[in-house]
Amino acid sequence: MHCPLCNYCDTKVSDSRVSTDGFSIRRRRECTKCNFRFSTVEESEILDLTVVKRDGRHEPYSKDKLVAGLKHSLEKRPHTAEAFKGLVQKIERDIQKKRKLELTSREIGEIVMKRLKNFDQVAYIRFASVYRSFQDVESFTRELKGLRRVPTSR
Repeated sequence: MHCPLCNYCDTKVSDSRVSTDGFSIRRRRECTKCNFRFSTVEESEILDLTVVKRDGRHEPYSKDKLVAGLKHSLEKRPHTAEAFKGLVQKIERDIQKKRKLELTSREIGEIVMKRLKNFDQVAYIRFASVYRSFQDVESFTRELKGLRRVPTSR
């Protein structure tokens, strides 16, 4: 780890703590050259997962795409940064539970919709309208009726 102040390549860890959610580690570091102190956060990430798109193309999994899609669905909706981060972690954990090297975009979309339904129903409908490509008002109405039948839990 390079020092952000002097760019020296050697730092020592003075403290490590597991975050409150249990999915990341915060490390307190000190540069061995200039003694500057700073913190880093270590999180696990999904590696070597290939997403099979609807048109048959294969591309590597991108957390950035997941985050962008969720942010778009949650635009102007009340949520905290911590809750959003937790949502992303839950979705990625569900993806990892599949224990596959390849997942279809449909499988990932279903995981996202399942988590969004309990997180924010308006965001869920926004995501579903794009993901399921509602062609008319009737298909949109059916989705809303289905949402009313399902009890939610946060």
